[in-house]
Amino acid sequence: MPAPIFVRPLTADERTTIEQGLRSAQAFTLRRCQILLASTQGDTPTTIAAQLRCGDQTVRNAIHAFNTHGLAALRLGSFVAHSRPHTAFPPAAVEQLLVLLKRSPRLFGYATTHWTLDQLADTAFAEGLTTRRVSVEAVRMTLRRAGIAWKRAKHWIQSPDPAYETKKNGATG
Repeated sequence: MPAPIFVRPLTADERTTIEQGLRSAQAFTLRRCQILLASTQGDTPTTIAAQLRCGDQTVRNAIHAFNTHGLAALRLGSFVAHSRPHTAFPPAAVEQLLVLLKRSPRLFGYATTHWTLDQLADTAFAEGLTTRRVSVEAVRMTLRRAGIAWKRAKHWIQSPDPAYETKKNGATG
């Protein structure tokens, strides 16, 4: 079993800043300060996690971030790559995905008039919108970030039947 990680020795200025962070209105900063001060007292990540009711890995991440980046670790999203949203689609590809949604899946060889997330993932990769075949969840989250509920996308497709509107109005009144 590897040795537990601890925070490096603090300078006087760092200790003052961390103690002031205990009064922060930002929950992220407050939690990080609590973790760092507990680690300076010799508590292990497992003990700190139990005291603060958070995950062991959260504690390890905070300690590692401070040991590597110093006080910048107290700011949310300042340098931590995992705090930024991940997206499988580059910004330009998101716009192309929205255009793709408005086209019929039949144009891409599918025998249906409604897109499925699986079909969108396959087609996005085939059309070069992504560098690899992304998961269904990645497509759903990309659509959500674009402000589109998945149910809404299904209603954009119209039947290729020229009499569709007449038949639809006759059936629905």
